[in-house]
Amino acid sequence: MKFKNLIALISISTMLACAGNKPAESVVAAKGADTLSAELVTLNAAQFKTANLGFGTAELMSMHKVLKVNGVIDVPPSNIVSISIPMGGYLKKTSLIPGMFVKKGNLLAVMEDPSYIELQQDYLTAKSKLVYLEADFNRQRDLNATKATSDKIFQLSRSDFESQKYLTKSLSEKLKLLGIDPLTLNENNISRAINFNAPINGYVTKVNVNIGKYVTPTDILFEIIDPSDLHLRLIVYENDATNLKVGNKVSFYTNNDMRKKYFAKVAVINPNINEDKTTDVHCHLVNESVRLYPGTSANAEIELNDAKVSALPEQAIVKWQNKPFVFIKMEGNSFKMVPVELGVSTNGYVEIKNDLGKQSIVTMNAYTLLMQLKNSAD
Repeated sequence: MKFKNLIALISISTMLACAGNKPAESVVAAKGADTLSAELVTLNAAQFKTANLGFGTAELMSMHKVLKVNGVIDVPPSNIVSISIPMGGYLKKTSLIPGMFVKKGNLLAVMEDPSYIELQQDYLTAKSKLVYLEADFNRQRDLNATKATSDKIFQLSRSDFESQKYLTKSLSEKLKLLGIDPLTLNENNISRAINFNAPINGYVTKVNVNIGKYVTPTDILFEIIDPSDLHLRLIVYENDATNLKVGNKVSFYTNNDMRKKYFAKVAVINPNINEDKTTDVHCHLVNESVRLYPGTSANAEIELNDAKVSALPEQAIVKWQNKPFVFIKMEGNSFKMVPVELGVSTNGYVEIKNDLGKQSIVTMNAYTLLMQLKNSAD
């Protein structure tokens, strides 16, 4: 198609050069072989008729503006789990390596420490004493009802019983943090080791320990990421963020495969502006089953809602040295080539960011005038 268009332009230019007996009057200043600094071309009547130019003005149109931004594939905080231990201990066993997939409930590690034995002992002792204090409380209550014992003794019995209940309950909760069921614990199954199981399905992304290492409650042993709820996190400048709305369509590609496009929709716009004058925009993927990895960089285009912009037909734009221009009709059959700044294109129209007012613009066969300028410069 480009070759055919070039042949057509050369043919029209030749026709213009040969039309009529009076040559075209062109004001052209050449600065080097590849530079056109001047902008005015004038056609005689025959050339004007042969050129078959079309005219129009820049019009306000509803167009989808596109905002180009960068981002990263991410997961919500609920899909990232850092595994730590509530009590210090030594790592006895683990077979995890980064990249492994684990299912919820799979064994991650086995820890051991004398403090685990002491905690179980304390719980069983407290539980046994609770039985005694409960019986004593019931006995003192019955005696107090008949005034066989003083209120002071009864109140002391009730206080001891309730304090023991609190102690037993707190020790029970500590055992649960270690993965030990207090209801099944007895003197026959006290263990020096505890097991840590995976709380979610996902991939192991970090392994920070090795067998034999002592870890504290503040140490992160492993990190697991569940990629089932991927989303796209975009970085948007504050001036552009005001134009966004929840539901805006997004298309993006990763640096790993720039030919493959993915699609998403704006879900959350963070109203907080960072120190670098940007904010985060979170987008839900349209196809949640795509295989992407958290942390992958992405280049995205956000379709803004219908915006009123000044636009011209794409045929009105000519390119010279990779820069866009349009021809404005002057007096008579004279035309001035002026540079323009382009925006988004859609349905055969392109946004013009310059203020062209209501000037008459060449909207058809504009390349004919460019060829005439180039021929005059040569």
